[in-house]
Amino acid sequence: MKLQRGKTFLCLLLVLSILSGGTAVSARQSPAAAAPEQAKPPAPSSMPQAPAVPSQSKAEVLSNRVVEYHIDVSLEEGRILQGKETITWKHPGRKPVNELYFHMYPNAFASPETTFMKETGGKLRNDTMPANGYGSITLKDLKTEDGLPLMHRIQYVQPDDGNTADQTLMKVRLPRPVKGGESITLYMTFEVKLPKIFARMGYADDFVMAGQWFPKISVYEPAGRRDRAEEGWNLHQYHGNSEFYADFGIYSVRIQVPDSYTVAATGFPIRAPVSQGGRKMYQFYADDVHDFAWAASPDFVTYEEPFSTAQVPGVKIKLYLDSSHKELKARYMYAAKAALDSFSKWYGPYPYSTLSIVVPPQNANGAGGMEYPTLVTAFGADDATPGYNLERTVVHEIAHQYFYGIVASNEFEEPWLDEGFTSYAEDKLMEQEYGLIPNIPLQSGQVYAPQSLTREAWKYSSPDHYAQNAYLRGKLVLLGMEQQLGSTKMDTLLRSYVRKYRFKHPSTRDFQRIVESVTGRSWSPYFNQYVYGSQMADFAVDSIQLRKLENGMYESAVTVSKKGGDVPAVPIQVAFKDKSSIQKTWDGKQQKVTYRFQSRSPAVSVVIDPLHTIPLENNHLNNTLLAELPEKTETRWLLGMTRLAEALIRSLSW
Repeated sequence: MKLQRGKTFLCLLLVLSILSGGTAVSARQSPAAAAPEQAKPPAPSSMPQAPAVPSQSKAEVLSNRVVEYHIDVSLEEGRILQGKETITWKHPGRKPVNELYFHMYPNAFASPETTFMKETGGKLRNDTMPANGYGSITLKDLKTEDGLPLMHRIQYVQPDDGNTADQTLMKVRLPRPVKGGESITLYMTFEVKLPKIFARMGYADDFVMAGQWFPKISVYEPAGRRDRAEEGWNLHQYHGNSEFYADFGIYSVRIQVPDSYTVAATGFPIRAPVSQGGRKMYQFYADDVHDFAWAASPDFVTYEEPFSTAQVPGVKIKLYLDSSHKELKARYMYAAKAALDSFSKWYGPYPYSTLSIVVPPQNANGAGGMEYPTLVTAFGADDATPGYNLERTVVHEIAHQYFYGIVASNEFEEPWLDEGFTSYAEDKLMEQEYGLIPNIPLQSGQVYAPQSLTREAWKYSSPDHYAQNAYLRGKLVLLGMEQQLGSTKMDTLLRSYVRKYRFKHPSTRDFQRIVESVTGRSWSPYFNQYVYGSQMADFAVDSIQLRKLENGMYESAVTVSKKGGDVPAVPIQVAFKDKSSIQKTWDGKQQKVTYRFQSRSPAVSVVIDPLHTIPLENNHLNNTLLAELPEKTETRWLLGMTRLAEALIRSLSW
């Protein structure tokens, strides 16, 4: 629907149904339910007539729908996208704005000097930029609804690093201000030269992944969202570590490709593809989403299955497989169904009618393992029989449908709210469905550079440090909470968080408020140390001192200390020479404490947290001390074990 007041035009879906030979459906309706159609007003003669899209008058509107896109795009020879876009943006704040900002993400791959390329060095997630693989986006035309040209009013800006070679964020000065609550419609023509795939988007042979491919308006945050004191634009360039943040809206997209191609896309097709003159036209629609992506290939092997449960009213699962994985369709489908079912139970119903899974070819692995609304990509297919990484990738990306897609936190500034939560949900489901229990002590040991979880993504000092914190440490923070609360209370907490902030773009502070509301107590010390701060837990056995008493008994004095963050219950096990043992629980409040035991046998060892119940403990090497080792031998042994463990940890890191 048009967001601009007084310009909404309704018509019946019957016309569309007759033309397409079927019934178009709402993004959240079952295939049996029809929705009325809504047409766009006439566009200037230089622009194509925007495609008609279903209205949501009979379906619940889930988001504030700040923006509406109508895009025509054509895949041309030379891996070029020719696009025309009509965008209507409704000002969600109160103060007049004199400029709009657009993300021009493909320009991240324009040269070695862009911010993205300099930060990654042309490498991302073990994939490397192919030789001469550069690509870019060029704005060809920009005008207002009244036909006023705006090309002379554009400027590329670099608010994060001042790198003038970076053109991933564009400012457009407006001829007149847009007041709060008003809407503005712009028409633009653009061209994308697709890069060779190494980071999310581009091409490999005949395969195309169009992610972050069109001029996309930035987020204007009203006062109060994410604790913002004053309203204003949230503006960031495309960085090596960061992902994305956008407002919810409506997308109607027509995609023209060579006739041999099959297209997978966000949302659902509102008519069957039409072939003419060696070309094929697809038309997709999605509402209450904050991005639109598509993939195309002449080699896709496709399968579809309907799926519904008590928590999932009705979803069509679509597989777009590489031919080398066509025999694995049952594994992909089972993982998708298990994820949709469980995540809908845990975090609320999946609100869309489709879920598409794209499996890229092996040479397009850089496009794999990525999430978009209603569309995810698996890792690149090869001929080897994959282990459980096949399922794990699908499960992880479907979990993103909640924390990236529905909750929609700001991945530029608080990436852990997506990646950490998604990793937590992934582990939980992989254990439930496949019996794969994560090795938490080994994983926590990989966090050798803990930093604040609320740090902007690109400010982590390396991709490794970003992954350690946003993914792994974020997950461990949630596990540390679960260890204190129990799994049932933790389930209630996360369900409450997702329910309250569906389609709301919450912050870390918002999550903390939910935690405190559900548990009825303050969590400030925990958040200050482990979320806003850079603490990890670290408890050490400092010494074991033995003294034989006159009565023949032994006094064993055990000193333990806290070298990291607080934990409310620290288990300690003291073993004696006669095979007996004593269990103690330390509240960890003091920096150091000494326990004295009198027994007929001397202590021979002390172990802190023998069952590894403290997820945030990342230094297990000082948790154990043997009383009978001479001091020099003990020191050399611990030093050797430390070096061995550090080498192992670094070899396993991202």
